[in-house]
Amino acid sequence: MAPRCWRWWPWSAWPRTRLPPSESTQSRSRAPVGLNGSAGRPASAKYRSFRQQFSTQEQTPQICVVGSGPAGFYTAQHLLKHHPRAHVDIYEKQLVPFGLVRFGVAPDHPEVKNVINTFTQTAHSDRCAFHGNVVVGRDVTVQELRDAYHAVVLSYGAEDHRGLEIPGEELPGVLSARAFVGWYNGLPENRKLAPDLSCDTAVVLGQGNVALDVARILLTPPEYLEKTDITAAALGALRQSQVKTVWIVGRRGPLQVAFTIKELREMIQLPGTRPILDPADFLGLQDRIKEVPRPRKRLMELLLRAAMEKPGVAEAARRASASRAWGLRFFRSPQQVLPSPDGRRAAGIRLAVTRLEGVGEAARAVPTGDVEDLPCGLVLSSIGYKSCPIDPSVPFDPKLGVIPNVEGRVVDVPGLYCSGWVKRGPTGVITTTMTDSFATGHILLQDLIAGLLPSGPRPGYAAIKALLGSRGVWPVSFSDWEKLDAEEVSRGQGAGKPREKLLDPQEMLWLLGH
Repeated sequence: MAPRCWRWWPWSAWPRTRLPPSESTQSRSRAPVGLNGSAGRPASAKYRSFRQQFSTQEQTPQICVVGSGPAGFYTAQHLLKHHPRAHVDIYEKQLVPFGLVRFGVAPDHPEVKNVINTFTQTAHSDRCAFHGNVVVGRDVTVQELRDAYHAVVLSYGAEDHRGLEIPGEELPGVLSARAFVGWYNGLPENRKLAPDLSCDTAVVLGQGNVALDVARILLTPPEYLEKTDITAAALGALRQSQVKTVWIVGRRGPLQVAFTIKELREMIQLPGTRPILDPADFLGLQDRIKEVPRPRKRLMELLLRAAMEKPGVAEAARRASASRAWGLRFFRSPQQVLPSPDGRRAAGIRLAVTRLEGVGEAARAVPTGDVEDLPCGLVLSSIGYKSCPIDPSVPFDPKLGVIPNVEGRVVDVPGLYCSGWVKRGPTGVITTTMTDSFATGHILLQDLIAGLLPSGPRPGYAAIKALLGSRGVWPVSFSDWEKLDAEEVSRGQGAGKPREKLLDPQEMLWLLGH
C-alpha cells in the first residue's frame, strides 16, 4: 500500500480533552477521579453525569475492537463500564485471546498474567463477544467493519520486529527476540523456530526488558522453569542448551538503558550465574545521577553497586560456583554479523565502538571509527517491536510505525479509533496501555454524545458473521477458548505446570469440532 503521511486533524468540531486517569482494573466499586480535569463535582458525579447522557438515547451503539491484547480489552472494559447499552465485539486473529499477556510475558512472571482474570470478566459481559480466528484485513476488511458498526477501534498492537539492517542478519543463528519469546511462550507462528543452542556464547542486541527476559530465560536453570507455562519444546531445548555466557549489548551507556529495576534485580540474583560488569563503564556515573528522576536513580544505584562494590562472602562464594555468566556491554553498535568459515551460520558479530553526543536519555550514539569482533553462535535482536499496516483503507505512518491519530481518533477516517501500541508506539508496560486505552474509550464516548458517529441502527456482528461464513472462516467464541483453556490446564497438571499450551491452530480447531 502507498504510505500515508501524518496530517493534522482538520475538524475543529471534535472536542479536545485531557486524558482520563487509570480506572480500577480489579473493582467496579472504586470511582475514578475527574475525566476532564475541571474543578467542581466529585469524580463519581462526573461519571454518573457522563452515563446519564446516554440514558435518554435509545440507540444501542455497536462497537468493534480489533485485537484482544491489553489495549483491546481495556478499551472494551471502559466502553462497557461507561455506556449502559453499548455492545462491544472483539476480533482477534489468533484462536486464543490476551495477546502479549499470553505470548509476551515471560513464563517466570506469572503474577503479571493475573490481569487475564480482569479481561475474562469483561469477556463474560452479556454485552461483549470475542471472535477469534478472524484476520482483519484478510478475512474481513476495515471498511466492512465500519459499515457494520457505529465505531471501530484498532488495538492490534505491534506484530513485527525492527530489523538490524546490517550484513549477515539473514544467517542461521540470528533471530529476533520477538520470535524467540514467541517460541518459548507458544505463539503458533513461532512453534517451529528450533533455535540452535549448541553454542557457548549468545549476544542479545538491545538493553530493554525484553532483552533481559530472553537473557534470563537462556540462563535460568531448567528446574526453575519446569513448573511454569513455558512450552514443552522450549523446556526440552533449554535442558540441552550449551549456552554459558550471554552478552547484552547497547549502543549507549548505563544511564540510557531501557530495562527497569525489577528485571535487573532478577538478573543479578539469577541462580547459577554471575554478572560481568566493567567498572570502567561506570566511572563518574555517581555524580551524574544526582539530578535524574528517582526511578532512574534507583536503577543506576543498583547497577553501580553490582559493578563497583566488592561482594560479601556469601555472594562471592555464589558467584565463584556459578557455571554461567551474563554481562552488559555499552557503547557498542552492531555493524555486521560474522559468518562461520563455511559461511553457513553466524559465528560472531562486529560491533562499532560508539560515544555519546548530548546528555541524559536523549543522548545519541555516534561511531568513533573503532570496531571489535565478539565471537558468538547465537544473535538475538531486541531493538524493538513495530506495528504494521492492517488495511489499505487505514492511514499508517511507516516511519513512526503508528496509525496517525489525534487522541486516538484516526486521522481523516471518522468513526475509526486506535489504542495501545499501534496508537503511540511500542513503549510502556501494561498499566501504560490501560491508561491509554481508557483515554481512547473516553474520546469515543464523547464523540457518541456529540452526535459525531453514525446515527440509526447498525447490524454489528450479524453482518460480519454472514460475510465470514461465505468466506469459509470459522470464528472462535470465548466459550470455545474456555474449552481450549480447560484442555491446556488438564495437560499441564500431569507435569505440575499451570498449563501446557496448545501450539497448533489445526489441533485447536479439531478439539472444537471444526
